[in-house]
Amino acid sequence: MTEQRHEQHPFIGILLMLGAAMCFALLDATAKYLSQTWPVPMLAWARYTVHFLLMMIVLAPSMRAKLIATQKPVALSLRALMLVATTVFAMAGFAIMPLAEATAFLFVTPLAVVILASWLLKEKITAGRWIAVIAGFAGALLIARPGGALSTKGIIIMSLAAACYAIYQIQTRQLSSSENTLTMLFYTALIGTVTMTLAAPLYWSGPTPDAWQALVICSMGVYGGMGHLFMTRAFRHAPASTLSPFIYAQLVWAILLGWLFYDHLPDWLSVGGMAVIAASSASIALSEHLKQGRAARDRDTAC
Repeated sequence: MTEQRHEQHPFIGILLMLGAAMCFALLDATAKYLSQTWPVPMLAWARYTVHFLLMMIVLAPSMRAKLIATQKPVALSLRALMLVATTVFAMAGFAIMPLAEATAFLFVTPLAVVILASWLLKEKITAGRWIAVIAGFAGALLIARPGGALSTKGIIIMSLAAACYAIYQIQTRQLSSSENTLTMLFYTALIGTVTMTLAAPLYWSGPTPDAWQALVICSMGVYGGMGHLFMTRAFRHAPASTLSPFIYAQLVWAILLGWLFYDHLPDWLSVGGMAVIAASSASIALSEHLKQGRAARDRDTAC
């Protein structure tokens, strides 16, 4: 089951990617605010449940059985569980770390993907990629440097979130060639809703949110669902090499939201670390696109 190709409009793709970055930053900022009052697993439940309900309302009437049609339900479910774990760890990290620095740790994920792809997918790591990986992790060390203001617990939690997210991206790479993007998105919402609902007795004992609190909690599902939808649509309008630098606008949004709502600005060493991580990850995304382009040209030549 493959998706149809769409005519590309790079400017629209860039705008959609910037919108996705803003949605994800708003989701993180909202989770940080709510985690001061509510248990993190409950917030994760709300994020996936609202996302699930939105997909049922918007997509299920038109797609019907196509929304869940897959030959690999187990693989999609395992992939979804990795994203659920990412969400729980990330929200727990946002609760105790500054917004911008915590966000930067998640952007170490593409660097971890390179290493995991070498191990799990037997992909060769070139010298240029090794340099990018080493530089990116050095950027992370600038943020988490000894004597810095970040808590060790927060650093460990966000590192676990990045590790789970890297596994999720490897699984996405394996499945994307055969699975419909919206089906993959639906499974993450479905599995997240089911698992966090079943686990509710372990973490939920009250209090009950009032109307305003419930609205803010539900907004996380809207931000998450819209962010993933914008990103999915963006890749229909522009290639990854064009779009990959713009997802790092999320770091800019995180710095801005952290300053506006939490009166925190990262120091210059942390900003430098964020810039190094963003540049390293973007260079890997670009090299991946170039590699795919060469492979496609080689196949055309062979034909």
